[in-house]
Amino acid sequence: MQLIDTHTHLDFEMFDHDRAQVIARSQDAGVERLVVLGVHEANWQRVWQLACEQPNVYAALGLHPVFIEEHRDEHVQQLRDWLQRLHGNAKLCAIGEIGLDYYVEDPNVERQHELLDAQLALAADFALPVLLHVRRAHAPMIATLKRHGLARAGVVHAFSGSWEEAREYLRLGFKLGLGGAGTWPQAQRMHRVLKQLPLDAIVLETDAPDIPPAGYAGERNSPELLPDICRMLADLKGVSAEELAAASYRNSCELFGWPRP
Repeated sequence: MQLIDTHTHLDFEMFDHDRAQVIARSQDAGVERLVVLGVHEANWQRVWQLACEQPNVYAALGLHPVFIEEHRDEHVQQLRDWLQRLHGNAKLCAIGEIGLDYYVEDPNVERQHELLDAQLALAADFALPVLLHVRRAHAPMIATLKRHGLARAGVVHAFSGSWEEAREYLRLGFKLGLGGAGTWPQAQRMHRVLKQLPLDAIVLETDAPDIPPAGYAGERNSPELLPDICRMLADLKGVSAEELAAASYRNSCELFGWPRP
């Protein structure tokens, strides 16, 4: 199987002692490319350095809603500066992780929307796809995306919404990022949605080190587990793992503008 992990956080400290080995093992397992996402201004340099050092790692930069208290107005301008400086560099593949999170305690909804709007505007200016974090906020996110009307869409990461919400994202041109969460027996709604999703809607991800798949409770998630995630999701969908892997690979290349070998 050829696979692309469209959402990882390999820059996190949890990988400091064996990051190179994880990347090597992932490649051996068939994971050809990995997208590492920035979440706040302080980790953009670390993410970018990792992408520059590792041939199969690509970077996305953004301001994550969970870290809302860390973000400053000047960080949006600094993100613009980064995007301007890296414009046209093949190692920069998206803006992310950005979005809305109404699940956190006392969410600053107004501030979240301000930052989301600013970053969606940057995505339009630089013609980059967006990698979206959405928790308990699908309706406002869909409304926001309709208002912006991006020429290039992106991925709704770790999607766990309803079929109706999935259909709205698909109409807007978005792919749905599926990973470990959907492999657990209790994810019954996701299993029903998965059966209805067309293969051209799906990209695979790990969100490593978070959201490990079924059978790995309490363990660090890793891109090397993406083949297991693919096999479990394929079984739930009723297709072969090879068929799901090929579709996800094709969709990911289309999304990021990568040539398929």
